[in-house]
Amino acid sequence: MTFTQTLREENQDIFHAIFDHPFVDGIGKGEVPAESIKHYIKADFEYLNAFMRVYGIALAKSQNRDDINFFHEKIQFILNSEIHPHHNFCDYVGVDYEGLQGYPLPPSADHYIKHMMHHAQTGGLGEILSALLPCPWTYLEIGRELMSTFNPTSDHPFYPWISFYADERTAATTLEMRERLDAIAADSSKHEQLKMKDAFRKSCQLELAFWEMAYTCEEWPESVVSR
Repeated sequence: MTFTQTLREENQDIFHAIFDHPFVDGIGKGEVPAESIKHYIKADFEYLNAFMRVYGIALAKSQNRDDINFFHEKIQFILNSEIHPHHNFCDYVGVDYEGLQGYPLPPSADHYIKHMMHHAQTGGLGEILSALLPCPWTYLEIGRELMSTFNPTSDHPFYPWISFYADERTAATTLEMRERLDAIAADSSKHEQLKMKDAFRKSCQLELAFWEMAYTCEEWPESVVSR
């Protein structure tokens, strides 16, 4: 069993909790509250900006051109391709994409970004990839799960979103990240592998928290006036 196969097996519980989340289930049913969609896009736009910055840190830590090119290509994928599912959500709620950009991060998204940045700043490429991988991997499996369960057609309101994440290009991106992490893990110590597993597990948990954050329109608590 490869390192990433072990990661997937050890985090089966979180993956299934994500599949069962009401926001994800609502995408399959074509029924998600508009305010939850807006909250998701506001947070995810900033999250993906941070995701690209983490790729940039990984690129700066790369020791060869293959790794530099690898992370450069991943940045381009987010910049040029991952805006399409956002546009599908925007069309659903009838809001221009630009109108949902530049908002402060809700607590769970803020935590997630700082978690990734911590591993980017203090860890090697294995830790960084472990912190990043749950995002594309869970979305790939969400897309495939929704395709299998709901069999959406082109008239489904979220067909572009579902088909994007179930697509072979998304699968290829995830597979490339898995293969790169497997290669790094094979040359890593047990201690380093444990740090990778911890980064991966927490990112899976924060993926679940992100869906909950969006669905409940999570905000920071109001300041408490001392008495």
